[in-house]
Amino acid sequence: MMNIIKTAAQKGAFLAPLAGISNLPFRLIVRSQGCALAYTEMISANGLVRKTAKTYEYLKTCADDRPLGAQIFGADPQIMAEAARIVADSGVDLIDINMGCPVKKVIKAGAGAILMKNPDLIARIVEAVKKAVKIPVTVKIRSGWTHSSINAVQIAKIAEDCGADAITVHARTADQGYSGQADWKIIAEVKKTIKIPVIGNGDIRQPQDTVRMLKETSCDAVMVGRGALGNPWIFKGIAQKCAGKPLNYLPDLEQRLEMIQNHWKMESQFFGDKVALKSFHKHILWYTKGLDSSSRFRDLAGKLKDKESILHELNDYFRLLKISKS
Repeated sequence: MMNIIKTAAQKGAFLAPLAGISNLPFRLIVRSQGCALAYTEMISANGLVRKTAKTYEYLKTCADDRPLGAQIFGADPQIMAEAARIVADSGVDLIDINMGCPVKKVIKAGAGAILMKNPDLIARIVEAVKKAVKIPVTVKIRSGWTHSSINAVQIAKIAEDCGADAITVHARTADQGYSGQADWKIIAEVKKTIKIPVIGNGDIRQPQDTVRMLKETSCDAVMVGRGALGNPWIFKGIAQKCAGKPLNYLPDLEQRLEMIQNHWKMESQFFGDKVALKSFHKHILWYTKGLDSSSRFRDLAGKLKDKESILHELNDYFRLLKISKS
């Protein structure tokens, strides 16, 4: 485990397991820009054990999608262990246990971030998963359930004692969701307390943030989540910054349009045009956010219902952008 994390960390940042985002096409896109380790979207342990076809879709991968971590969530140690065996048999490089998701649906099932309130159950889950598989097991946690119950250090120590090979700390509390500011001091405290690798997560929006997090927390690796939405190039920038090179990673208009088209093409190839059309709307909005006159295009793109119309407007929008820049 030390080798997977440390080797990957030397090459660049990691992609977080983002629900509805971190599918195979997106993972391949960020890898093309220097992402050193990627995780699947979080996968229901119950769904895997019940052999739900949709759940198994999340395990789709390919030879270029390496190293790959699969993240599972659940609240029953034995079901989590069985799900871990299924995932390990699929050929991934490591398994990550989600103990940080604040989404109501996950919380109601007793999984995700609500596990931060139950250290004994956390211990039983980590022990069960570790016994079930031979590949490395990591655990992703939050700072705590609320600001008055921050216990990331305690939970990280329990996970380490139960055999976890690394810990990822999203430095927000569960009740913060994805709002407010991440408190990196929590990551630093966890790093001081445990001996296994610590991966820092939260508020990595530009390459400079990575260098700052590494310096302020001494974490072993950095994980990028929402900072990669519409901006897969951030991984290239992080690699440049960490290598002490001048930053030269932002795409020109031609490269940005090419990336959008390539990403959509991959989504269509993997999932079919109908699914891709539905899922790719959000990516178009992220890719064009902040560009000149983007609000009109983004409003229009949100209303169009067929691939040809959206691609026509997309090409037309970028043509006008190029004219205005010339």
